[in-house]
Amino acid sequence: MSLWKLRALVLGQDQPPNNIYTALTASGIPVAAADCRTCPNPCDEGHSEYPRRFSVDLESPMLGTVKPFRRQASGQCIWSAGRLLTNAPQAARTGIATLPTRMDPSQRCYRKLTHRKCPTLLPLSPLTWATRRSYLRSPGVFSSTDSTRLSILNGSHKTVCADDDHETVIVLPDYSVVAGVPKTLDGAKELWRTALDSGLPRMGITEETSSFQTWILPYSCVIMLCSHKRRDNRCAIAAPKLEHAFIECLQRKGWTADTQLEHIVEPPLETFSGTAEEKAAYITDELKDLPSAKKALIIKNSHMGGHKYAGNCIIYTPQGSSVWYGRVTTHEVESIVVNTIERGLVLPPLLRGGMDLSRLPGCPTTLHDW
Repeated sequence: MSLWKLRALVLGQDQPPNNIYTALTASGIPVAAADCRTCPNPCDEGHSEYPRRFSVDLESPMLGTVKPFRRQASGQCIWSAGRLLTNAPQAARTGIATLPTRMDPSQRCYRKLTHRKCPTLLPLSPLTWATRRSYLRSPGVFSSTDSTRLSILNGSHKTVCADDDHETVIVLPDYSVVAGVPKTLDGAKELWRTALDSGLPRMGITEETSSFQTWILPYSCVIMLCSHKRRDNRCAIAAPKLEHAFIECLQRKGWTADTQLEHIVEPPLETFSGTAEEKAAYITDELKDLPSAKKALIIKNSHMGGHKYAGNCIIYTPQGSSVWYGRVTTHEVESIVVNTIERGLVLPPLLRGGMDLSRLPGCPTTLHDW
């Protein structure tokens, strides 16, 4: 017996598929009983295969291998650990990396105050977050308020700014895109202050006087594929094949699949005229309308972690949930599209973890419901 198996047995994580399904259901997570693979084995549908020497860890428990975080930020960059900014002086290039990835304990009172008084637009039930947290029992499944950590991802999406010296950053689970971020240390600090600080409500601070432009992501889902190759090339091998498979499957089902951010013509949130409550209501209404658009954004990222579980895939929804899948091949893509992206259900055998997946008793039963 391997050390991984022994550890899993001791911690109660080594569960057969049926037990995982039962545990997730008991945690209020909407799950699908469908097969993850929709084609025969061996495949006769022309799905692209991984190379023969491509190997992943099929033995150690995968559920529970995602470290909780408050937010993820993705921007185009050089693929180097902890850096979001590029083509700038050294002090600016490491701008985001110099900012805290966790809130200082002395600021926790600010975080609590913010969550009391600001409309968070998070997928809250009528019950309190304390009740929600006590209901979460499945390993690797966490609430966005369980951690103050910022996860920095280097992304393949290009800036939408006319000036290449200004970056465009995707912020999740907020489901926002922030443009006009200077590639300077001051720009990184301002991004932290207005969009990334864990004490901020959803969509951050969209002030009329801000030099940034913030929009709601105009997509029904965001699919993030780990393609990091510097430390381990398995994800770099898997990502292009998965990207092609997702695009083909989505388009066949009538979806639009983009690999770059579209040009957004709507006015940025900074120009919204109205009260804070009216802005919150407007954002919520816009987010609720997105699933019917059938538009997906597919981006490749580094630093998602868990290369031994390649291919790694994260799916974000407008409602605020994220589903982390591992050991994904092109053969599972159609089931992911049908069950998770279209129906809002989790596939237990592929699950590494997720954010805000649980639904309390009496609440809606898919990831798309509010």
